[in-house]
Amino acid sequence: MAYKVMIVDDAVMMRTVISNFLKSMPEYQIVATAANGKQALERLAEHPDLNLILLDIEMPEMDGLEFLRHAKLKSKAKVIILSSVAVSGSPHAAKARELGADAIVTKPSGAVSMDIAEKRGSELIQVMKRLTSG
Repeated sequence: MAYKVMIVDDAVMMRTVISNFLKSMPEYQIVATAANGKQALERLAEHPDLNLILLDIEMPEMDGLEFLRHAKLKSKAKVIILSSVAVSGSPHAAKARELGADAIVTKPSGAVSMDIAEKRGSELIQVMKRLTSG
């Protein structure tokens, strides 16, 4: 059984980079993507059996923190914040934790990073496996 994943990021390129990275791991299946929190809430309704959400914070219409407020009431999916602004100890990271984020992985090199697999891949894989294994 593959774990069902939704990727939420306003940058098309970032969604593509994350998707391509996850394709190398057959135990994770991307079933939905969204460009902002509002779209992501709609996808939650379409995919009530999601296991994992990879969530950016800074997005138009509805940011990741606002999405998190709603999502934790509507889904049992684990949420990994994947954002360049949620560095350890930052106000964004603290707020995300307060709102129920299960883990935080900082995106390298700014908003659209082509080197996520190289710089944060092993950390992201570890966190994903930890959250979905039990």
